[in-house]
Amino acid sequence: MPETPGTPGPAAYAAPRVLLRDALVIDTEPHPHARPHTDVLVENGTITAVGPDLPADGAEVVDARDRIVLPGFVDTHRHVWQTPLRAIAVDSDLGGYLTTVLGGLGPRMRPADLHAANLAGALECLDAGITTVQDFSHALYTPEHADAALDGLHEAGVRAVFGYGYPVFAADARHTKDVRAAHERHTARGGDGLVSLALAPHGPSYSPMEDVLEDWRLARELGMRIAVHVGAGPVAERPVAALDDAGLLGPDTLYVHGNSLPDDELRRIADSGGAMSVAPAVEASMGHGAPMAGRLRAAGVTTGLGVDVVTTVAGDMFSLMRAALTTAHVAGGPRLTAADVLRMATLDGAAALGLADTVGSLRPGKRADLLLLRADAVNLTGFHDPVGAVVTAAHPGNIDTVLVAGRPVKHGGTLLHPGLSGALAAVRETAARLAAA
Repeated sequence: MPETPGTPGPAAYAAPRVLLRDALVIDTEPHPHARPHTDVLVENGTITAVGPDLPADGAEVVDARDRIVLPGFVDTHRHVWQTPLRAIAVDSDLGGYLTTVLGGLGPRMRPADLHAANLAGALECLDAGITTVQDFSHALYTPEHADAALDGLHEAGVRAVFGYGYPVFAADARHTKDVRAAHERHTARGGDGLVSLALAPHGPSYSPMEDVLEDWRLARELGMRIAVHVGAGPVAERPVAALDDAGLLGPDTLYVHGNSLPDDELRRIADSGGAMSVAPAVEASMGHGAPMAGRLRAAGVTTGLGVDVVTTVAGDMFSLMRAALTTAHVAGGPRLTAADVLRMATLDGAAALGLADTVGSLRPGKRADLLLLRADAVNLTGFHDPVGAVVTAAHPGNIDTVLVAGRPVKHGGTLLHPGLSGALAAVRETAARLAAA
């Protein structure tokens, strides 16, 4: 008797060969497009075939009728350590956020708090279908903080690029030797290959060029990618030009925000092969400046989306995609489509993190980081444009199953992590301690 949607348990996905049968598949390569009545074959955590009526050949068959299958979302900029500070700065502008969160609460985060924050924050990502996150971790006051934050990501089972960052208001916490030591420990640890290290320095907008030179050279010596906030800052009004003049531009750099950058700075990023991460919800809320997505598209810059901070906005990609689409329309200029935004949330985000050959689309050979949405949910019933429906109508409650490298981390609408209740209790304890002082 054929299986009905929703009946296979999570164990079905643990088989060496799994065939998702008869789904509405949305792929993002070469551009987002829908393929009804399509199968996806996963072998040992890797996508090996996508097409109609694929032979099962002994695979565990999962009936995916009434499911939308698409690549996992990629969040290209998120301060995961701020998970215990949710909604603390909803009504704050950028200055208020910097004072309250980075100046006041960040220095009070203990290593145990960072572990709790990163474990719960990464699970929040997975629950919302974000299978890859760039964690810009700039509360690393000691090596123990860094180890605790990394442990949280590893324990969650998320795919992550961990950006080793220096605390913003603690000049004495900038120690390149700690970066080198963290890289050595991470390399020695080995593991499942889900977590990689990047450097997240202050950069030319906010630090002297001698520090910038040291940071960029260290990252490239260690083979670490770079993620950096940019804008017209107190040190450099034209930070990208400053990097260019120093011979530091390269395809290994992810620039964040950049709302105040002129068009010629954006073209320099494009010409260097660098990428941008924009956080449209936070940028609109905190007053960073005019929306960037349309300008970046016009300049030819690969662009991903970032939640940025849950102190101020929601932590899911669905609300973020809607913010990107809406703010781009308000900004005028080049008009973005729903397909443009979905690509930013998947394949372009993966490319921005240097992972385009690993995740972000359903191309055979990539790792099986996948979402299965319930197409029979009331808020998705009757749609005409599957891509448009995912971007404008879907929400995390529609997610039935999330796979990371073929491993189910959410199924039946429920996270499967065995330590979920403990992780939530720990982050609540951290939130209460920070609120009490």
